[in-house]
Amino acid sequence: MKLREKILRVLKDYDLANISIATLGSHSALNILKGAKDEGFETICICKKGETAVYRNFGVADKIIEVESFEELLKKDIQDLLKKQNAILIPHGSFNAYIGKLDALEVPLFGNRKLMEYETSREKQREWFRKANVRIPKEFKSPEEIDRLCIVKYQGAKGGRGYFLVSSPEEFRRKADRMIKNGLVGQKELENAEIQEYILGANVYFSFFYSPVNDRIELIAIDRRYEHVDGIGRIPAEEQLKLSLEPTYTIIGNFPVVLRESLLNQAFESAERIVEVSKEIAYPGMVGAFCIETIFNERAELFVFEISARIVAGTNVGIPSSPYSYILFGENMYMGRRIAREIKIAIEKGMVEELIY
Repeated sequence: MKLREKILRVLKDYDLANISIATLGSHSALNILKGAKDEGFETICICKKGETAVYRNFGVADKIIEVESFEELLKKDIQDLLKKQNAILIPHGSFNAYIGKLDALEVPLFGNRKLMEYETSREKQREWFRKANVRIPKEFKSPEEIDRLCIVKYQGAKGGRGYFLVSSPEEFRRKADRMIKNGLVGQKELENAEIQEYILGANVYFSFFYSPVNDRIELIAIDRRYEHVDGIGRIPAEEQLKLSLEPTYTIIGNFPVVLRESLLNQAFESAERIVEVSKEIAYPGMVGAFCIETIFNERAELFVFEISARIVAGTNVGIPSSPYSYILFGENMYMGRRIAREIKIAIEKGMVEELIY
C-alpha cells in the first residue's frame, strides 16, 4: 500500500469534529500553535525534555509530549498517541533538520512531504526552478571552476550555519579547512556542498500560501534574515582587516520587510510558475505554506535561490498580521493561523483529504 493511501486510511478513522493540531516544539511552533488556538483547535506540542518552558509560559499548548529527541516522533507509541488525539501534524524546518525522511511517519501531515524532501537536495531545487523558468544564480560544479564571488551552502535546513564566501579555488580550500577545524561543518557536508554565484543585492524572503480550498496563491508575509555576518558592520574596517574576520551566515532572527509595490509582480509570477511545476514533480503539488528565497540585483531583477515547502521561521515577524495578510483578509492573519483556517474550512467543506500527505 502506498504511503498516502495509509495516511488517508488513518485520516478516515479520525473524528473530524475533534481534530487537534500538533507540531514539534521548535522553529515556528509558537506561530503554529497560537494560530491553531485562534481557530478553535486543541493543540499538542512534542518537546525535548528540558525545553518545555517556552510553550508552557506562552500557554499555546494544551498538551505537551516530552521526548528525549525529536526522532522519537517516528516511534509507534508516539504516533499511536497522536492518532488517538485525531492529530494533524504541521511540519516546519526541524522536521527536515532532525527527522529527515518522513516516509516512516504515518500521522496525517498538512502539506506535501515529498516536496519537503526537495529542501534537502539543492540539485532537486535547481531542477524545479529550471522547469519553472525562474531566474537562478549560476552553479559551479567544483571549486576549481570558481571565477567570481560565490557562496558555499550545504544541503538541508542548516540555518545558514557554516556558509562562507569565496572568490577563488585557493580561497575555497583555505576557508573550507577552517570551517572543518572550527567544527562548523563536516567533511562529508563540504563534499556535497553547493557552490553558488553570489548575487550582490537585497535578500528578500517571500512567504506564500497555496490554498486548495480557494485555489489561489496568497502572500502572507515578507522578511529578511538577521545573520551572524551582520555583526561585522559594528566593527570598524581597520579592525576587521587586523582580525582577518571570516564570518558565517548563521541565522539569529528575522526582520519584517515591506517591498516596493512595483516589485511584487515578479514574486507572484515566480510563485505561480513554481506552484504549477510542483503539481508535475510531486503529486498533489504545493499545499499550504511555502517560502521562496530571493535576491534583487542592482537592476531590481529577482533571482530565486532556494525554496521551502512548509512554514518558515521568517513568518514569525507577521504575527498578528503583516500589511499583505491584512490587505487580503481584513483581519489579523498570520501563517500559523492561515494554516489552521485552511484546515477548519476544509473540514467544513469535506476537502480535508486534499490538504494531507
